[in-house]
Amino acid sequence: MKYRVHRFDINMSADQQKLEQFLNNLEGEVVSIIPNIAKTSLLQICGVTRKIDFLYIVEKVNK
Repeated sequence: MKYRVHRFDINMSADQQKLEQFLNNLEGEVVSIIPNIAKTSLLQICGVTRKIDFLYIVEKVNK
């Protein structure tokens, strides 16, 4: 078994269709989706809001 890790830059409020299309075009099985949560503003540092910059998508490829 081999794995591929894809980085998917995302705007969580606007890119739902883009993410759906990306996932449907993968060849293998999605094993995990890992969000990168950035803490850049004061509200984000205090934990009130969060911003996801990108997702790591781990794909299992049968080759």
